[in-house]
Order: sequence, then C-alpha cells, then structure tokens
Amino acid sequence: MSIWLIAIGCLAIGLVAGIALSSLFGSNSSRIKELEGRVKSAMEFHEEYQDSVSDHFEVTSKLIDQMTKKYKEVYEHLAIGAQDLCSTEVAKKLLPTESDAVFEQDHSDKDTTPLNVPKDYVAKSDPDQAGALSESFSLKKTKAKNKNSNY
Repeated sequence: MSIWLIAIGCLAIGLVAGIALSSLFGSNSSRIKELEGRVKSAMEFHEEYQDSVSDHFEVTSKLIDQMTKKYKEVYEHLAIGAQDLCSTEVAKKLLPTESDAVFEQDHSDKDTTPLNVPKDYVAKSDPDQAGALSESFSLKKTKAKNKNSNY
C-alpha cells in the first residue's frame, strides 16, 4: 500500500508541476504573439509611410516640372512683348531672346578693377614693434610703486 501512496503522491506532484510550468510558458507564448503582432503592424505602418512619402515626392516633382514649363512660357511671353513694344537695345537689356541667356549674360560693361581688400592687421613701422594682436600692443609700461612709499 505504501507503494500506491508514493505513486499517487508523485502523480499529484507531477500534475501540479505540469500545470505551473504550462501556465508559465503559456503566458510567454501569448506575450510573444502579442509582440509579433505589434512588430507586424509597425512594419505595415512603415511601408505605408514609405509609399506615402514616395507618392508625395512624385507629385512634387510633377508640379515643379509644370511650374518650370509655365515659368518658361511667361518668360518667352515677356521676351516677345519686350521685342515688340520696346526698342531693340532696351529689349536686349531687359530680356534676352534665348531662355537661358539671362543666366549666361556677360557683365563685362561693369567696372572690373580689382578691389583692395582691407588688411586685418596694423602695419608696423619697425620690425621690432609689437603687432596689433600682441598682448602688449599700445600699452605703456608703468613701474610698480614702492610698497613703503606714502600716498
């Protein structure tokens, strides 16, 4: 009979241990599944966001292309108007007839003499003279008064 009691006791201990272990590992598997779902939804959101950004820049590119074409049309309209309504010299100065000529204009009529760039130092009259950035520049040396002298 004692063998039967030992067997029943071991069976009860095994059942309790099995239930405890399954509840422990069971909660981990549900937590893993929850985290996998969150990662999957984050990845889906990221892919949607990337598609949205790509679509945005594709539309932006098309709009800039249209804007550039409209700008060219307006520029050509102004150039033709300037040619028709102004004298030839004025029209050439205002709007060159070629669309890219505005960016390639030769500014040779302006004064091209080189500028004298100001120097960031004071010229020395003597090579032994302290420069403007020297700590002792334009400071007069004073003798220390004798501590024992009366004021």
